[in-house]
Amino acid sequence: MNDHYRELRDLTDARLQNLFAEDEPFARLNEAMRYSLLAGGKRLRPVLAMAFCEVCGAPAETALDSACALELLHTYSLIHDDLPCMDDDELRRGKPTSHVVFGEGTAVLAGDCLQAEAFALLLSSRMPAERIVAMALALSQAAGLYGICGAQALDLAAEGKPLTGEQLVRIHHGKTAALLTAAAEIGVIAGGGGPDELDAARTYAANVGLAFQIRDDVLDVISTDEELGKPVGSDAANGKTTFVTLYGQERCAAMIRELTEHACESLSGVFPCPDFPIWLARYMAERDK
Repeated sequence: MNDHYRELRDLTDARLQNLFAEDEPFARLNEAMRYSLLAGGKRLRPVLAMAFCEVCGAPAETALDSACALELLHTYSLIHDDLPCMDDDELRRGKPTSHVVFGEGTAVLAGDCLQAEAFALLLSSRMPAERIVAMALALSQAAGLYGICGAQALDLAAEGKPLTGEQLVRIHHGKTAALLTAAAEIGVIAGGGGPDELDAARTYAANVGLAFQIRDDVLDVISTDEELGKPVGSDAANGKTTFVTLYGQERCAAMIRELTEHACESLSGVFPCPDFPIWLARYMAERDK
């Protein structure tokens, strides 16, 4: 399973290397986009999309461009998350953040451009038009009011205020789970899956996404800047309620296990051989960075 994960990650990296390589006339903007896009990372979203494409019976490469579109959108969200007007972080994936290196204006434009180019890449995919439209809708929903942007607005408004568990879940269903859900949906659509496969993939990704965020909150407490490649303790410094502050580490560990098992169970009887997505869910739940 590790070998297959690396294969899909390397496939993603090779495709991303070919994007935004032209020097002129937008050399500075291209450099800023590539700086964040190629800074490393687990490539979980594109890997997840290709994994669901495969379990629907199609080759991983069928979903490659749409999978890479997810990574472009994810990178945009990270650049904007790190801005001084948002989380004001200076380290991401072990490197200075975009606005530190290129200035705030260029960082904003790099994020904006990556979001637009994500849709351009997806809409250029070579597959039936109805699949492309469905994938574009999934990606736009993950990015918009009921996804990343709306959740980030709720997150900003919540700084310094106590939140209930229900409010915290609502924020992170948008900030974290929405794009993972889009990844699973896009993979199923690219692979030719139907309504049952889409429903199972959504249930899987919603549970995996929440478990992923809870694990992030735990790592923000138990890890170091060097291990995570980004500042730890920033949530506490910004006065944010997290799953750890609300429930404690022991309860969080139990929640991660429960959500991960629900995710894995949702695939049973729907996909003929869901071994890799099941492994991937457990990998995300146990990761240390």
